[in-house]
Amino acid sequence: VFNQSGPTEFVFRVFTTVPEFQVLLFLLFLLFYLMILCGNTAIIWVVCTHMYFFLSNLSFVEICYTTVVVPLMLSNIFGAQKPIPLAGCGAQMFFFLTLGGADCFLLAIMAYDRYVMLGGAVGLALFLSLQLTALIFTLPFCGHRQEINHFLCNVPPIQRLACAAIRVHQAVLYVVSILVLTVPFLLICVSYVFITCAILSIHSAEGRRQAFSTCSSHLTVVLLQYGCCALAYLRPQSSSSADEDRQFTLVYTFITPLLNPLIYTLRNKDVKGALEKSAQYQRDT
Repeated sequence: VFNQSGPTEFVFRVFTTVPEFQVLLFLLFLLFYLMILCGNTAIIWVVCTHMYFFLSNLSFVEICYTTVVVPLMLSNIFGAQKPIPLAGCGAQMFFFLTLGGADCFLLAIMAYDRYVMLGGAVGLALFLSLQLTALIFTLPFCGHRQEINHFLCNVPPIQRLACAAIRVHQAVLYVVSILVLTVPFLLICVSYVFITCAILSIHSAEGRRQAFSTCSSHLTVVLLQYGCCALAYLRPQSSSSADEDRQFTLVYTFITPLLNPLIYTLRNKDVKGALEKSAQYQRDT
C-alpha cells in the first residue's frame, strides 16, 4: 500500500520552542486527556450496571480516539523533533479516521436510538478509513524527512507534503467527508425537528425549558464536532491554512470528547442518578 522510494519518515512541527510554554501546554493537554479518560470511563462504568448502550460505545470510541493522538502529541512537546516512520504515520491516520468516523456516525445513531445501525456504522467507518488512508499513502513524498505542520498524521497536512498532483485524492476526501459528516449531520437535524415538535407539545413551561436546555447542550457539541470537522476536511485547500487546521483539530480532539461526558451525565438525570447509585453501591460494599 505504501509507496516509498527510500526510508521516508515524518516529524511533527512543534507548538512552541519556549520551555515555559512547553511545560504549560504539556500540563494543559495532559489535564484534558485525563479528564476525557475519567469522564468517559465513568460512563462505561455506569453502563456496565445500568445498560446505557450507546453512551458506552460513544465513550469507548472517544477514549480510543483521543489515545491515538494525545500520547504521541505529548511526547513531541519537549525536546528535539521525534521522527515517525511512514507506516506509523499511516497507522495513526487509519485509526484516527476510523474512530473519528465512528464517533460522527454514533452521534447520529444516538439521535434515532437504532441498535441495528451500529454495526453498519462501524463497518462503514472502517471501510472508508482504510480506502482513504491507502489512497493517501500511494502519493510520493520527496525527501527523506518531511515536517508535518500538525500534531498528528491527518489527511490535509499529509497531502500538502506530496510532490505530485492531489486532485483525485482531494475529490475522494470530499466524497468521504460528505458521507461521514454531512449525511449524519442532516439526519441529526431531522431528528431535532421532531424533538422540537415534541417539546412544544409539553404543557408545562418548566418542562419545556428543561427539555430545550438539555437539547441545546447536545446541539452545541454536535455543531462543534461536525462544524470543526467540516472546516478541516471540506474546505478547499486554497482557502485553508495549516495553522487553522491544527486549531480545528484541537477542538474535535479535545473539547468535544471532554464535553460529551459532562453533557450526557450532568445534564441527564437518569445517567446522573445511575452514577450516584453506582457510587453508593461501591461505598456500601
